[in-house]
Amino acid sequence: MAVVTALPEPGRWPLLVVRHVRWEGPQRILDSFPDTPVDILDLLDDDTATLPRPDAVRGAVFMGGPMSANDAESLPRLRLELDWLTEALALGVPLLGICLGSQLIAKAAGSTISRAPETELGVAEVQILAEDDPLAGALAPSTPALHWHGERLSLPDGAVHLARSAKTEVQAFRLAANAWGLLFHPEADEELLANWLAEPTMAEEARTVLGPDYARQLSGGVALVDRVRSRRAFDAFAEHCARQAKRLS
Repeated sequence: MAVVTALPEPGRWPLLVVRHVRWEGPQRILDSFPDTPVDILDLLDDDTATLPRPDAVRGAVFMGGPMSANDAESLPRLRLELDWLTEALALGVPLLGICLGSQLIAKAAGSTISRAPETELGVAEVQILAEDDPLAGALAPSTPALHWHGERLSLPDGAVHLARSAKTEVQAFRLAANAWGLLFHPEADEELLANWLAEPTMAEEARTVLGPDYARQLSGGVALVDRVRSRRAFDAFAEHCARQAKRLS
Protein backbone atom coordinates (compact mmCIF):
# COMPACT_ATOMS: atom_id res chain seq x y z
CA MET A 1 0.00 0.00 0.00
CA ALA A 2 1.22 3.51 -0.81
CA VAL A 3 1.07 5.31 2.51
CA VAL A 4 2.66 8.22 4.29
CA THR A 5 4.78 6.72 7.05
CA ALA A 6 5.28 9.90 9.07
CA LEU A 7 2.81 10.89 11.74
CA PRO A 8 1.21 14.34 11.47
CA GLU A 9 2.35 17.30 13.47
CA PRO A 10 1.48 16.89 17.16
CA GLY A 11 -2.15 17.80 17.74
CA ARG A 12 -3.02 18.07 14.05
CA TRP A 13 -4.73 14.70 13.40
CA PRO A 14 -6.56 15.68 10.20
CA LEU A 15 -9.83 14.46 8.77
CA LEU A 16 -9.09 12.51 5.61
CA VAL A 17 -11.48 12.95 2.67
CA VAL A 18 -11.04 10.65 -0.33
CA ARG A 19 -12.63 11.83 -3.58
CA HIS A 20 -12.97 9.48 -6.54
CA VAL A 21 -13.98 12.23 -8.97
CA ARG A 22 -13.60 15.92 -8.31
CA TRP A 23 -17.32 16.71 -8.63
CA GLU A 24 -18.17 14.33 -5.76
CA GLY A 25 -16.80 16.38 -2.86
CA PRO A 26 -17.76 16.36 0.84
CA GLN A 27 -19.88 19.50 0.55
CA ARG A 28 -21.93 20.09 3.74
CA ILE A 29 -20.15 17.36 5.69
CA LEU A 30 -17.28 19.78 6.28
CA ASP A 31 -19.63 22.25 7.98
CA SER A 32 -19.36 19.96 11.01
CA PHE A 33 -15.55 20.29 11.02
CA PRO A 34 -15.04 24.08 11.13
CA ASP A 35 -11.80 24.02 13.13
CA THR A 36 -10.44 20.71 11.90
CA PRO A 37 -7.55 20.32 9.43
CA VAL A 38 -8.91 18.50 6.39
CA ASP A 39 -6.79 16.61 3.87
CA ILE A 40 -8.65 16.00 0.59
CA LEU A 41 -7.09 13.22 -1.45
CA ASP A 42 -7.84 12.60 -5.14
CA LEU A 43 -6.43 9.11 -5.11
CA LEU A 44 -7.63 8.00 -8.55
CA ASP A 45 -6.78 11.23 -10.38
CA ASP A 46 -3.30 11.71 -8.96
CA ASP A 47 -0.78 8.87 -9.20
CA THR A 48 1.45 10.65 -6.68
CA ALA A 49 -1.31 10.80 -4.02
CA THR A 50 -0.72 8.52 -1.05
CA LEU A 51 -2.98 7.38 1.75
CA PRO A 52 -1.82 8.31 5.26
CA ARG A 53 -1.47 5.74 7.97
CA PRO A 54 -4.91 4.91 9.39
CA ASP A 55 -3.58 5.70 12.86
CA ALA A 56 -2.56 9.19 11.71
CA VAL A 57 -6.08 10.57 11.09
CA ARG A 58 -8.98 11.43 13.37
CA GLY A 59 -11.39 9.90 10.86
CA ALA A 60 -12.00 9.45 7.17
CA VAL A 61 -14.79 10.21 4.70
CA PHE A 62 -14.94 8.26 1.43
CA MET A 63 -17.08 9.91 -1.23
CA GLY A 64 -19.00 8.65 -4.26
CA GLY A 65 -18.09 8.17 -7.89
CA PRO A 66 -19.27 6.48 -11.09
CA MET A 67 -16.97 3.47 -10.75
CA SER A 68 -17.79 0.28 -8.85
CA ALA A 69 -16.29 -1.05 -5.65
CA ASN A 70 -15.69 -4.19 -7.75
CA ASP A 71 -13.32 -2.33 -10.10
CA ALA A 72 -10.13 -2.95 -8.14
CA GLU A 73 -8.66 -5.05 -10.97
CA SER A 74 -9.05 -2.30 -13.57
CA LEU A 75 -8.44 0.49 -11.03
CA PRO A 76 -5.64 -0.83 -8.81
CA ARG A 77 -5.70 2.22 -6.58
CA LEU A 78 -9.17 1.14 -5.45
CA ARG A 79 -7.41 -1.92 -4.02
CA LEU A 80 -5.27 0.46 -1.98
CA GLU A 81 -8.46 1.97 -0.56
CA LEU A 82 -9.95 -1.42 0.26
CA ASP A 83 -6.76 -2.51 2.02
CA TRP A 84 -6.64 0.79 3.90
CA LEU A 85 -10.28 0.46 4.96
CA THR A 86 -9.71 -3.10 6.17
CA GLU A 87 -6.91 -1.85 8.41
CA ALA A 88 -8.90 1.20 9.53
CA LEU A 89 -11.88 -0.99 10.50
CA ALA A 90 -9.59 -3.21 12.56
CA LEU A 91 -8.15 -0.14 14.32
CA GLY A 92 -11.55 1.43 15.04
CA VAL A 93 -10.90 4.57 12.99
CA PRO A 94 -14.12 6.61 12.56
CA LEU A 95 -15.31 6.12 8.98
CA LEU A 96 -18.11 7.60 6.90
CA GLY A 97 -18.77 6.31 3.40
CA ILE A 98 -21.19 8.02 1.01
CA CYS A 99 -22.58 6.07 -2.00
CA LEU A 100 -19.49 4.41 -3.54
CA GLY A 101 -17.73 5.10 -0.24
CA SER A 102 -20.33 3.04 1.60
CA GLN A 103 -19.86 0.19 -0.86
CA LEU A 104 -16.09 0.29 -0.38
CA ILE A 105 -16.46 0.07 3.40
CA ALA A 106 -18.95 -2.77 2.99
CA LYS A 107 -16.70 -4.65 0.55
CA ALA A 108 -13.70 -4.21 2.87
CA ALA A 109 -15.86 -5.86 5.53
CA GLY A 110 -16.76 -8.81 3.29
CA SER A 111 -19.97 -7.57 1.66
CA THR A 112 -21.05 -8.40 -1.88
CA ILE A 113 -21.62 -5.51 -4.30
CA SER A 114 -23.88 -6.27 -7.27
CA ARG A 115 -25.92 -4.55 -9.96
CA ALA A 116 -29.32 -3.34 -8.79
CA PRO A 117 -32.42 -4.27 -10.82
CA GLU A 118 -32.74 -0.60 -11.75
CA THR A 119 -30.88 2.63 -11.15
CA GLU A 120 -32.13 4.55 -8.13
CA LEU A 121 -31.80 8.19 -9.13
CA GLY A 122 -33.72 11.13 -7.71
CA VAL A 123 -35.11 12.16 -4.35
CA ALA A 124 -37.09 9.56 -2.41
CA GLU A 125 -37.83 8.74 1.22
CA VAL A 126 -35.38 6.74 3.32
CA GLN A 127 -36.84 4.85 6.28
CA ILE A 128 -34.63 4.79 9.36
CA LEU A 129 -34.55 1.41 11.11
CA ALA A 130 -32.38 2.24 14.14
CA GLU A 131 -33.51 5.44 15.81
CA ASP A 132 -30.89 5.04 18.54
CA ASP A 133 -27.99 5.20 16.08
CA PRO A 134 -25.87 8.36 16.56
CA LEU A 135 -25.96 9.26 12.86
CA ALA A 136 -29.00 7.63 11.30
CA GLY A 137 -31.14 8.42 14.34
CA ALA A 138 -30.86 12.12 13.52
CA LEU A 139 -32.83 11.40 10.33
CA ALA A 140 -35.55 9.28 11.98
CA PRO A 141 -38.21 8.19 11.38
CA SER A 142 -37.72 8.92 7.67
CA THR A 143 -36.19 11.57 5.48
CA PRO A 144 -36.20 12.62 1.82
CA ALA A 145 -32.79 11.92 0.34
CA LEU A 146 -30.99 12.18 -2.98
CA HIS A 147 -30.16 8.82 -4.56
CA TRP A 148 -27.81 8.21 -7.46
CA HIS A 149 -26.61 4.61 -7.69
CA GLY A 150 -26.97 1.55 -9.88
CA GLU A 151 -25.55 -1.05 -7.50
CA ARG A 152 -26.64 -2.53 -4.21
CA LEU A 153 -24.76 -4.11 -1.32
CA SER A 154 -25.36 -6.97 1.05
CA LEU A 155 -25.27 -6.21 4.75
CA PRO A 156 -21.77 -7.03 6.05
CA ASP A 157 -21.53 -9.66 8.77
CA GLY A 158 -22.02 -8.07 12.17
CA ALA A 159 -23.31 -4.78 10.73
CA VAL A 160 -26.38 -2.97 12.03
CA HIS A 161 -28.98 -2.33 9.33
CA LEU A 162 -29.81 1.38 9.64
CA ALA A 163 -32.03 2.35 6.70
CA ARG A 164 -33.91 1.19 3.62
CA SER A 165 -35.80 2.77 0.73
CA ALA A 166 -38.57 1.46 -1.50
CA LYS A 167 -36.05 0.39 -4.14
CA THR A 168 -33.03 -0.54 -2.01
CA GLU A 169 -33.09 -2.71 1.10
CA VAL A 170 -29.70 -1.68 2.51
CA GLN A 171 -29.46 2.11 2.36
CA ALA A 172 -27.28 2.49 5.45
CA PHE A 173 -25.35 0.37 7.92
CA ARG A 174 -22.99 0.68 10.88
CA LEU A 175 -20.01 -1.52 11.61
CA ALA A 176 -18.84 -1.73 15.23
CA ALA A 177 -19.23 1.61 17.01
CA ASN A 178 -17.89 4.16 14.57
CA ALA A 179 -17.99 3.13 10.89
CA TRP A 180 -21.01 4.14 8.81
CA GLY A 181 -22.00 3.56 5.21
CA LEU A 182 -24.76 5.66 3.62
CA LEU A 183 -25.77 4.74 0.08
CA PHE A 184 -27.83 7.93 -0.24
CA HIS A 185 -26.55 11.52 -0.23
CA PRO A 186 -27.46 13.50 2.92
CA GLU A 187 -24.73 16.02 2.04
CA ALA A 188 -26.58 17.14 -1.10
CA ASP A 189 -27.50 20.76 -1.73
CA GLU A 190 -28.03 22.98 -4.77
CA GLU A 191 -24.31 23.63 -5.24
CA LEU A 192 -23.45 19.94 -5.20
CA LEU A 193 -26.25 19.16 -7.65
CA ALA A 194 -25.06 21.92 -9.98
CA ASN A 195 -21.55 20.41 -9.91
CA TRP A 196 -22.94 17.01 -10.80
CA LEU A 197 -25.13 18.24 -13.64
CA ALA A 198 -22.23 20.25 -15.08
CA GLU A 199 -20.52 16.91 -15.68
CA PRO A 200 -21.83 15.65 -19.06
CA THR A 201 -21.87 11.96 -18.11
CA MET A 202 -23.90 12.69 -14.97
CA ALA A 203 -26.35 14.90 -16.85
CA GLU A 204 -26.82 12.25 -19.55
CA GLU A 205 -27.50 9.54 -16.97
CA ALA A 206 -30.05 11.76 -15.24
CA ARG A 207 -31.75 12.48 -18.57
CA THR A 208 -31.88 8.77 -19.40
CA VAL A 209 -33.47 7.84 -16.07
CA LEU A 210 -35.70 10.86 -15.39
CA GLY A 211 -36.45 12.28 -18.83
CA PRO A 212 -35.85 15.70 -20.37
CA ASP A 213 -36.96 17.64 -17.27
CA TYR A 214 -34.37 15.88 -15.10
CA ALA A 215 -32.83 19.13 -13.86
CA ARG A 216 -36.16 20.47 -12.62
CA GLN A 217 -37.01 17.19 -10.91
CA LEU A 218 -33.66 16.98 -9.17
CA SER A 219 -33.62 20.65 -8.14
CA GLY A 220 -37.09 20.38 -6.65
CA GLY A 221 -36.15 17.21 -4.82
CA VAL A 222 -32.90 18.50 -3.38
CA ALA A 223 -34.81 21.46 -1.93
CA LEU A 224 -36.65 18.90 0.24
CA VAL A 225 -33.49 17.47 1.82
CA ASP A 226 -33.59 18.18 5.56
CA ARG A 227 -30.34 20.04 6.16
CA VAL A 228 -30.95 20.58 9.87
CA ARG A 229 -31.27 16.89 10.64
CA SER A 230 -28.46 15.84 8.28
CA ARG A 231 -26.22 18.43 9.95
CA ARG A 232 -26.95 16.72 13.28
CA ALA A 233 -25.84 13.42 11.75
CA PHE A 234 -22.58 14.95 10.49
CA ASP A 235 -22.06 16.63 13.88
CA ALA A 236 -22.36 13.21 15.53
CA PHE A 237 -19.68 11.84 13.21
CA ALA A 238 -17.48 14.84 13.99
CA GLU A 239 -17.82 14.07 17.70
CA HIS A 240 -16.57 10.53 17.10
CA CYS A 241 -13.64 11.94 15.16
CA ALA A 242 -12.86 14.43 17.94
CA ARG A 243 -12.75 11.57 20.45
CA GLN A 244 -10.37 9.68 18.17
CA ALA A 245 -8.08 12.73 17.95
CA LYS A 246 -8.09 12.98 21.73
CA ARG A 247 -7.12 9.29 22.02
CA LEU A 248 -4.29 9.78 19.52
CA SER A 249 -2.99 12.78 21.45
